[in-house]
Amino acid sequence: MKDVMGIIYTGEKDSFLRELTLLRAIAALPVAGRYRVIDFLVSDMVNSGIRNVGVIMQKNYHSLMDHLGSGKEWDLHGKNDGLYILPPFLTRENVGVYTGSLDALHSNMSYLRRSRQEYVLFCNSLIVYNANFNAIMDVYAQGDCDAVMMYTKDPGMQRPEYGSYLDVDKDGMIRDVEIDPTKPRYENTSMDAILISKSLLMELVDRGVAHGYHDLMRDVIQRMIRDAGLKVKGYEYKDLCYRMDSVQGYFNFNLDTLNIDVRHHLFPEDRPVYTKVRDELPARYLDDAKVVNSMVADGCIIDGTLEHSVLFRGVHIAKGATVKNCIIMQDSHVEEGAYLENCILDKQARVKRDGRLIGPKAYPIVISKNMVI
Repeated sequence: MKDVMGIIYTGEKDSFLRELTLLRAIAALPVAGRYRVIDFLVSDMVNSGIRNVGVIMQKNYHSLMDHLGSGKEWDLHGKNDGLYILPPFLTRENVGVYTGSLDALHSNMSYLRRSRQEYVLFCNSLIVYNANFNAIMDVYAQGDCDAVMMYTKDPGMQRPEYGSYLDVDKDGMIRDVEIDPTKPRYENTSMDAILISKSLLMELVDRGVAHGYHDLMRDVIQRMIRDAGLKVKGYEYKDLCYRMDSVQGYFNFNLDTLNIDVRHHLFPEDRPVYTKVRDELPARYLDDAKVVNSMVADGCIIDGTLEHSVLFRGVHIAKGATVKNCIIMQDSHVEEGAYLENCILDKQARVKRDGRLIGPKAYPIVISKNMVI
């Protein structure tokens, strides 16, 4: 895998996540008590032996840049290769906002050209999984294909009018691609990860931009598979994966991490997930604390009732407060006598004394960053 470079595109549509992505990219969403969505993908690449990782930013990327930093936590801060943050910039051709992944790759062709690796693993950032990318390289090394795309048969990954769906024949070759169908006809959901030679990718990007195209999958890969005989194999990913494409999806994923079997799949011992370290004191449980089946991060102070919830670092639950089925992000406060159920509190949010917020489980209440209720 030393001959493979990783590129992560973080410019997906984020309007369906409402308040959660007002000030951050999907890749920077906090998950599982102390991680961000992008941690899984970067860790997967590092654990697979990839040493050159580029992260293409789109908008609201300050939080993501602050989190990734120099790449030290992923051991991507050496003299050779490492972590490259690629924010959008203004040129005559580029107005600073990418219309699609093809535009993003074209604007970063200089990064592609100067990289020493022969192959590119190109991924989008809104799917959470823990994969060994060596398996994709093994499929590619068998020959008889121009690229390899990863997919899953998990029915929970299918969405009406959203996503890419693959027609895979008995030999593993992809024959057709549906993008954003009202009702998907194929059971194979693309996981937005493709392994391809760098020279072929650069050629496809150049040809696509020359024809006025904007999206790599919709405008280039799909057309080339169907009309130009591009040979793309499929690699089926059979483990757990989650798509961060809605508030409900984000809410359910975090609560699912309370299940020990889910955690064993997402955080296996041989493929650890790395993240930015923030030194905090251990969590404190005071005399009136009652905690049931919850994930509590460092720096929290609990003096109320907590059930089936995920607390990020530095959260305070005051005496007499009750929190059920909630996700509470960093440095938020729930004051005395408050009652929360099926809620998501963004960073530094505060629920005042005796406040009550009860949302339906299928459509949780979202409280924006720094908001006081």
